[in-house]
Order: sequence, then structure tokens, then C-alpha cells
Amino acid sequence: MGDVAGQFVVGSRNTLIHNEGVREASTPVAEAQLAELRAEFTRLRSVIAELGGGNRGAEERLEELEAAVTSAEPDVSVMVYVRNWFLRTLPALAGAVTALISDPVVGQLVQQAGDQLALEYDRHFGAHRPGSDASGR
Repeated sequence: MGDVAGQFVVGSRNTLIHNEGVREASTPVAEAQLAELRAEFTRLRSVIAELGGGNRGAEERLEELEAAVTSAEPDVSVMVYVRNWFLRTLPALAGAVTALISDPVVGQLVQQAGDQLALEYDRHFGAHRPGSDASGR
């Protein structure tokens, strides 16, 4: 028997949907949007500070996340690592961290860095559609 390449589905009553539509060009992130994103990081830092001592690790992970998100080429692997760290170590804040990573502005920043990075981001955090949320960001 030969090697199998690509998707392979075994069983009955399976539904497989695959869509590789054309990715829309991302609009550049405005300074106001970036400032709003940074304000969300600041707000989350305040929440961590309110939790009291012993959260230095959380502060450090948040610093790593902000650097990964706002660098010229966002680092999706750091985003995944930080989300997972919060899930394991400080689950009460995992939702807030995941919401920050899933912010449409982060999606725009990642998409601007290229399709491969955007696909990796989508794989870990769900498809993003910049400008499609209710806030218009």
C-alpha cells in the first residue's frame, strides 16, 4: 500500500468542509487602534496587580505577549504559549488573555505580516475578519 498525502477521512456520516477562499487585503492598523490595544494590555496588567503578590510570572507572560503581538512580525507561537500558560497557571484570567489575543486588531497585525502567519493564527485562534466586530475596529 502506498503513502497517503493530504486529508484522509475514515468512517461513515462524516462531513468534510474545506474552504480556501481568497484572503482579503488587510487595512493597516491605525495608531488609534494600536493605542486602544495597548490600553487593553494596561487594563489586564491592572487586573493582575489587583490579584496581589506572587503573580510576577503572569506579568512576565503578558510582557511577552505584548511584544509578540506588536512586533513587526507577530509571533503566533508566543501567543499560543502565553494563552496555554494562563490556562494552566491562572485560569481565572485565561479568558481575558484569549480575548486580547483574539482582538480584531491583533488579527489585522498578524494578517499584515503575511498569509502564512495569518493561517497559523487562524488555526490556533479561529478565523479573524478584521473590521467585522460590532465596535468597528
